[in-house]
Amino acid sequence: MIATRQDNSEEMFPLVDEDGNIVGAATRGECHSGSKWLHPVVHLHVFNSRGELYLQKRPEWKDIQPGRWDTAVGGHVELGESVETALEREAEEELGLKGIRAERLTHYVFESSRERELVFVHRCIWDGEVHPSTETAGGRFWSSEEIRANIGKGIFTPNFEQEYDRFGSLG
Repeated sequence: MIATRQDNSEEMFPLVDEDGNIVGAATRGECHSGSKWLHPVVHLHVFNSRGELYLQKRPEWKDIQPGRWDTAVGGHVELGESVETALEREAEEELGLKGIRAERLTHYVFESSRERELVFVHRCIWDGEVHPSTETAGGRFWSSEEIRANIGKGIFTPNFEQEYDRFGSLG
């Protein structure tokens, strides 16, 4: 099947310094073109009470890391939006999670060949239903043993692997 959906390359993102202060604005296309303009994103690691970690599968139409398993919720902070508001919006949009109580773990700069992101990492415990949207290609809970057995095999996004390695089990 040929992917017909794609990301909106004209969507506006804030540009930030490494402390998160807004220093400008640019389009998604400009930020993902190799410019290395630093822009903020949110990540939410969703655990269940058994300690399993939910991962989403990225759809084939995504402009970055299509078809790979990734953080449960991940998305860009929109121009004029706070990190907390972006986190709540993305959790509802991607997985149908409402009323999450997320804990901020840290923030760091992630750099790939195409982009630089200021990543605000959060975690929460969720035992309710998960309803993946069409922004994802589905998802499921993974045990820590399953994740460790698949690190480095091209199954996960490099960003997820870096966070998992950096923060252990993220717990």
